[in-house]
Amino acid sequence: MAVILNIETSTTVCSVALSRDGQCVFSRRNDDGGQHGTLLGVYVDEALQHAKVHLLTLDAVCVSKGPGSYTGLRIGVSLAKGVCYGQQVPLLAVPTTEVLCVPLLLYRHDIDTSALFCPMIDARRMEVYSALYDAALRPVREVEADVVTADTYRPWLDEHVVYFFGNGAAKCKEVIAHPNARFIEDIVPDAKHMFPLAEKRYWAQQWEDVAYFTPFYLKDFVAKPARDLLHMGK
Repeated sequence: MAVILNIETSTTVCSVALSRDGQCVFSRRNDDGGQHGTLLGVYVDEALQHAKVHLLTLDAVCVSKGPGSYTGLRIGVSLAKGVCYGQQVPLLAVPTTEVLCVPLLLYRHDIDTSALFCPMIDARRMEVYSALYDAALRPVREVEADVVTADTYRPWLDEHVVYFFGNGAAKCKEVIAHPNARFIEDIVPDAKHMFPLAEKRYWAQQWEDVAYFTPFYLKDFVAKPARDLLHMGK
């Protein structure tokens, strides 16, 4: 039996969940945005108190590592590390893009399992952080920063149905007009969906270095073309 504290703060949603042997036994979530610094500590304290009352011994902490909001990720990882040090337990980390896929793969029975899954995290303007997975959550394309056009995902859309979801998907709906594109609303990263990913990494002992672990911010990709243009002028 593994008891894992799960922390997700990569977007405007702030959430904490406690899982026991692959089942969620406690969860808290706030969707208002901008309150991570205030609420996260409260939620973590409540989760640890729940564990104490129910005589559960914490075995690990799992944090959603990004990409996403710089501030949100920094707050989540910092608190996760603090709990690891205080409770003397290991740290696990899972990609936010994988967390977004879990509710579709586990709880939606109308999903085409031959399709591909494209979680999208809003960056700015027509920019998103995204990846592509199959129904077994195997990466078809690793996480990248995309400026979305009608052709960005065409190579995959020409061959498969592709589900687009996450807080970056809505703004892309009018741009990605391919007949194989499917858009799903109201999918957000939530700590209560992290436990299948956390359990898998726990039993595989895929620990992170608590002292040196940093979130996957995915560096600002808008600056890259500017540097390229400067180099072309030399």
